[in-house]
Amino acid sequence: MAKNDKLENEIPEMEIDNKYSSKKPNVDNMNKAQKEAEKTKKEIEKLKSFIIKKFPYLEALSVLPPQAIPLFIEEEEVPKETAKAIHLNLIIPEEKIKEASKIKTEVVKEIEKLKQKIWLHIRTAAEIWEICSDSKFELISAIAMSFPLYDKGILGALRVAEIHKSLVVQKFDKYVVSYVLGGSLVRGEAAKTSDVDVFVIINDTDVKRMPRLELKERLRNMIYQYVAEASAMAGVKNKLEPQIYLLTDFWESVKDAHPVMFTFIRDGVPIYDRGTFMPWKALLKMGKLKPSPEAIDLFMSMGDKVIPGSKRTLLSDIFVNIFWGVTTPAQAILMLNGCPPPNAKKELVREFKKEFYETKMIEKKYIDFLDKVVNTWRDYEHEKIKEISGAEIDKFLKQTEDFIKRLKELRTQIEKKTNEETIERIYKDVFTLLKEVTGKRSQNEIIDTFEKTFVKKGQFSPQSLRILKDIIYAKLQFKKGKLNSHKVDNARKNAEILINDLVEYNQRCALVNEKK
Repeated sequence: MAKNDKLENEIPEMEIDNKYSSKKPNVDNMNKAQKEAEKTKKEIEKLKSFIIKKFPYLEALSVLPPQAIPLFIEEEEVPKETAKAIHLNLIIPEEKIKEASKIKTEVVKEIEKLKQKIWLHIRTAAEIWEICSDSKFELISAIAMSFPLYDKGILGALRVAEIHKSLVVQKFDKYVVSYVLGGSLVRGEAAKTSDVDVFVIINDTDVKRMPRLELKERLRNMIYQYVAEASAMAGVKNKLEPQIYLLTDFWESVKDAHPVMFTFIRDGVPIYDRGTFMPWKALLKMGKLKPSPEAIDLFMSMGDKVIPGSKRTLLSDIFVNIFWGVTTPAQAILMLNGCPPPNAKKELVREFKKEFYETKMIEKKYIDFLDKVVNTWRDYEHEKIKEISGAEIDKFLKQTEDFIKRLKELRTQIEKKTNEETIERIYKDVFTLLKEVTGKRSQNEIIDTFEKTFVKKGQFSPQSLRILKDIIYAKLQFKKGKLNSHKVDNARKNAEILINDLVEYNQRCALVNEKK
C-alpha cells in the first residue's frame, strides 16, 4: 500500500482565467494563483483519501499529463470543455469491472463537493493492455507517465518500462522492431518491488559488416546501460529485466516452436511496435505458427526424461547439500572438542566415533547416520549410484534434521565442559603465581595483600587488580550457570595479561636475587 504522501508540485498547474493575466508580473495575481493551486492540491488529496478508503481494492490512481488530454478527449469522446480540467485515471481489478458504474457515481458525487473541474477515467489493467494491442502507444505513454497519487505497482512498472523504451528507441531509432511487456506486470501480479520483464527485438537484417553474435552483445550492453538510468528517472524500486533478441534469431526460435517465444507472443503486450508483433500474435491465435516435426519430437522426448532427470537432480543437488550440511558441522564439533579437522570423506566417521561414541557422549544411531551419508557420497563420486528417489531424500532430510539437533546439544555439553576446565585452569594458574608473589595465604588475604603491597605501591597496575577480581567473579558466575562461552573466552584473554605480568615480575625478582 502506498503512503498517503502530501502532493508536491507535480500536480499539473491549473489554467488561470484571462482576467488574472497581464503582460507585466502582478504580485497580487501571482499570490492568488498560488493560493488557488495550494487549495486544489489539498482538495485532490482529500479526494484521493476518500477513494482509497471507499475502494481499498483500487490498483492505482493518477493525474494524466495536461499535454496528453486532447488525446483522451478525441479517443474516448470526452466533452471538449474538459480540456482545462484535471483528468484522474483510476485502475481497478478486472473482477471489479461490474462495479465501475457504482465507483464512478460515488467518486463523481465527491468531486461535486469540491467544486473543481475534474474528469474521471476508470479502466482495468486488461483495458490498458488492449490499448497497447491496438497500437495506441501515445495513450499508453500518457498513462505510464501520469503523476501517481496511489499505486500498488502497475504504474511504477509501466513508468520505468516507458522511460527505458524511450531511451532505447531514441538510440536505435528504426532498428527497434518491437518493445514488449511480459511477466508479472501483464499477468496482473505486479507489486512495487516486482521485476519488470521486457523484450526488445532489434532488426539485424541490414547489418553487413559485423558478426551477428558481436552485434547482439554490443546491443545487449548498450540497452542494459539504460536500465539504471530509467530506474533512477522513474523513481521506483522495480528492477527492469530486458531480454534482447535479433529479429533473425527470433524468427528461428518461432519456427522451431521454442516455448519461451510462444509464451512471449501469446501473453506479451507491445508499448512500441513497427507492425510486426501484432501479426505474430494474430498468427498464433489462428494456429498458423506451428512447430516443425523435429521440434515436436524434441519436446515430446522431454517428457521421457523428466523422471530420471529429476532423480539425478535430487542426487546431484539436494544430496550434495545434505552431505556438506552434515559433515561440516560434525567437523566443527570435533574442532570444538580439541581435535584437528579431519578429512570429511576418509577420517571423519572414525574420529567422530572415537571422540564421542566411545566416550559415551553420543548415541550409536548418529554414528551410523554419519557413516551412511559419507558412504553414499563415495558411491555418488564413483558413479556407483546415479539417481536417488524422492522418498530416500525425504528420509535423509528427516535424519539430517535430527542429527543437527543432536549436534547442538552435544555442543552445549562440550562447551560446558570446556568452559569449566578453562575457568578452573586460569584460576589455578593465576593464584599459583600470586602465591609466589604474596606468600601462601587464603584467597581473600592474597587479594588484600596484592592490592595494598603491590598495586598501591605501583608494582602492578590497577588493571591487574581488576582482572584478578573479574576472574574470581567469572568463576562464581560459571557455577551459577550464568556464564556463556564468549564471557569465558574474555576472562581467559584477560587472565593471560595478568599471568604475563606476574611471570615477568617473578623473573625480575629471581634475577635480582641472583645478582645479590
